[in-house]
Amino acid sequence: MLIQGRSLAKTYRLGQVDVAALRGVDVDVRPGEFVAITGPSGSGKSTLMHILGCLDTPTSGSYRLDGEDVSGLTGKRLAQVRNRKVGFVFQTFNLMPRLSVEENVALPLKYRGGIARGERRARALRLLERLGLAERVGHRPDELSGGERQRVAIARALVGEPAILMADEPTGNLDSASGAEVMRTFAELHGAGHTIVLVTHDPNVAARAERVIQMSDGRVV
Repeated sequence: MLIQGRSLAKTYRLGQVDVAALRGVDVDVRPGEFVAITGPSGSGKSTLMHILGCLDTPTSGSYRLDGEDVSGLTGKRLAQVRNRKVGFVFQTFNLMPRLSVEENVALPLKYRGGIARGERRARALRLLERLGLAERVGHRPDELSGGERQRVAIARALVGEPAILMADEPTGNLDSASGAEVMRTFAELHGAGHTIVLVTHDPNVAARAERVIQMSDGRVV
């Protein structure tokens, strides 16, 4: 099992009040699956993704990622697991505006360290060609369409060869045509064997996954 969460709970302290964002969630994801997590605002879907992606830790419960128990990790060690195991795609792209497309894609490898510049560039160029962006390598993000920027973000997420690709509302800032283009890219990646966990409030986007986890009030329903 690539992802195995048991009784995952997350409670936030807001002033004098404890707010339960997750309430004892069990979740499994097998290698090669394409899973959508959906539900209304406040359902806990983003909190769950943050825990599964090692951006946060549960208040209680256990979480194993690719065989490693990461539920108790914090700080630098959690960041190392995240950098090695997880690739992220965000609604707002999060590209560096002053860097070229190629430089944006190669950036995670620079942070990882130990990979020569030539190898970083070669990996970035291979992914950009694969995603139909070979003619955009020298452009900056503001010279691209929304769909192209999201495909650059997908390439950046994949460049470190992560165990899992996580996408948080990846079509949320796109028009319908660009959103469909991005979802075709995810379908192709899934067909090539990549494991994808996608968070969305859009039922049409969720329907593109092979399995849907529906959440409400911090629980899987």
